Amino acid sequence: MGGDDRSEKDRQLDGYRVDERDSFLTTDQGIPVADTDNSLKAGERGPTLLEDFHFREKITHFDHERIPERVVHARGAGAYGYFEPYDGSLAALTRAEFLRTPGLRTPVFVRFSTVAGSRGSADTVRDVRGFAVKFYTRQGNFDLVGNNMPVFFIQDSIKFPDFVHAVKPEPHNEMPQASSAHDTLWDFVQLQPETTHMMMWVMSDRAIPRSLRMMQGFGVHTFRLVAEDGRATFVKFHWKPALGTHSLVWDEAQKIAGKDPDFNRRDLWEAIERGAHPEWELGLQLVPEEDEHSFDFDLLDSTKIIPEEQVPVRPVGRLVLDRNPDNFFAETEQVAFHLANIVPGIDFSDDPLLQGRLFSYLDTQLIRLGGPNFPQIPVNRPIAEVRNHQRDGYHQTRVNQGRAAYHPNSVGGGAPVPSPEDGFTHHRERIDGYKIRMRSESFADHYSQATLFWNSMTGWERDHIVAAFRFELGKVEVRGIQEGVVRNLNEVDHDLAVRVAEGIGVDAPGLPATPNHGRSSPALSMSDEPADGIATRKIAFLVGDGVDAEQVRGLMDDLTARGAFCEVLAARGGAVQGAAGDRLTVTRPLPTTASVMYDAVVVAGGDESVRALIEDGDALHFVSEAYKHGKAVGALGTGVEILEPAHVSTAPGQGVFTSSGADLGAFLPPFVAAIAAHRFPHRPVRPVPA
Repeated sequence: MGGDDRSEKDRQLDGYRVDERDSFLTTDQGIPVADTDNSLKAGERGPTLLEDFHFREKITHFDHERIPERVVHARGAGAYGYFEPYDGSLAALTRAEFLRTPGLRTPVFVRFSTVAGSRGSADTVRDVRGFAVKFYTRQGNFDLVGNNMPVFFIQDSIKFPDFVHAVKPEPHNEMPQASSAHDTLWDFVQLQPETTHMMMWVMSDRAIPRSLRMMQGFGVHTFRLVAEDGRATFVKFHWKPALGTHSLVWDEAQKIAGKDPDFNRRDLWEAIERGAHPEWELGLQLVPEEDEHSFDFDLLDSTKIIPEEQVPVRPVGRLVLDRNPDNFFAETEQVAFHLANIVPGIDFSDDPLLQGRLFSYLDTQLIRLGGPNFPQIPVNRPIAEVRNHQRDGYHQTRVNQGRAAYHPNSVGGGAPVPSPEDGFTHHRERIDGYKIRMRSESFADHYSQATLFWNSMTGWERDHIVAAFRFELGKVEVRGIQEGVVRNLNEVDHDLAVRVAEGIGVDAPGLPATPNHGRSSPALSMSDEPADGIATRKIAFLVGDGVDAEQVRGLMDDLTARGAFCEVLAARGGAVQGAAGDRLTVTRPLPTTASVMYDAVVVAGGDESVRALIEDGDALHFVSEAYKHGKAVGALGTGVEILEPAHVSTAPGQGVFTSSGADLGAFLPPFVAAIAAHRFPHRPVRPVPA
């Protein structure tokens, strides 16, 4: 009855899931275990006996439980879902079935990650975020392994070990963890000008996303789509979140790292569990091969973008994440992405950063996952049938039948054999040149797109970038490194360099030889993000005994109906007594959380409740801090009395709204619009104690 409407990947995983509820304990060999609390001894107080096979198996497995963490992207979170193309309009451009078949839902696993930190680092550090998608297509697995920024630090993969060694904790003292604010990284940056464009992105709010569900993703490199007739089109991949692109502010990010280092992964997990499935739109920038050299930059340069004004992003499908993993280690930790996992209809370009990744990713998985059979781990298994002559090795789980493990053969009937019609064929490309170690002159411009990014920012975005450079360089101990970075920034924009120099106490540079070119690209700014909904925004209600519980419930019901997540906070857990004698359930005690965990705050009415909140330092700080961070603030009835001691201004246009009575009709629309706007970055604030 009902049928099984799950994805083919979900049905495949059924064979690997183990439900150990209501079961008896056994060894790895299936032998029932009578006692797992006491080792086998010679007498009650005697030595443990070597023949205790259960103890030896249990402790040996424990001793070998850890595998090497990823060198980069070690800290991650993942989820399953599906990709669905909008229509078949790409059929003329690619053989890739999952992109060209309307209505076809391709199962996916997506892993988000930070780059620099270890597995135990915090989620909200300033860093690039990985955005890796494994498509389980019927033509085999396709891995789109990208980031939440469209460019990268370096142009050639031979520099990747240098960059990672520089950004990782310094070797003499293993500090700082998950941070770029130290000498070795900025020394590399000042000596490697190609990093300049990427550093502008990393110093922007893009590096501290509000949620993994609210950040963009990019394939970074230029790839190719290949049609049935062999014709190729250059392509760049873009993921755009349905909830808009939103970020934290730096003060929030630092405090969240202490309050809840799992903030982003928890947010993703809880949203999926609540049924608020994250969604992104896949867009493509398409460039005919004959237009490869029609830009003032090189398409093969991964430190460059294609401005959307020159090549618009074409929406082609949607990605939905609708299921959390069953086991973090088995799935999120063991998932193995590799850029060389491509399907017919997609191919590489000659991007020298991409070319090196095609080797490095496979090499990494071999050491992390113990040998060449890691594609047999359930999360990595394709749904396409696997037939080849690979045999043996560590962790071989396939039981291959027959005598032939080679090609060609006759004893196995010749199979499996290549398939010239359906098999993958590389794009036919003429190669002509000398064997040489040299960078193309077309890669030599390191500043013009960094300037384009700076010019595209609004005033508050520029302020945040300047503050980020000041913070990071303020941690640098060698003055010459600081001066070198400022010299590079002067080539981006003179005002930027002067402001950074003033903040770190080095001499301001003179005017650069090449002035700011004045061009901008509005698509690079986050200031114009959609603000038409409050789905999954987290709203805190501050209450105490004597609160107007009916008013709180009414407002929460309305906000919840709009998709928001509402929580009631009070000085203690359990429930508070309402003014009318009813009780209001408390979601969590106020001392266990903070304003930085929420997107908006409402102070509920009720004389006794508000008096208690004003006397509560945690509550007063909660409102002050939310206001400081530009969040929407609402005060109901006597709740307005907390605003003055919390240094909250009710000036128009600053996202603070009040309601004097039970009728919320006039309060709701502007308050909801303020939450949807995400933040009021120009809000004037008085200093607020940290």
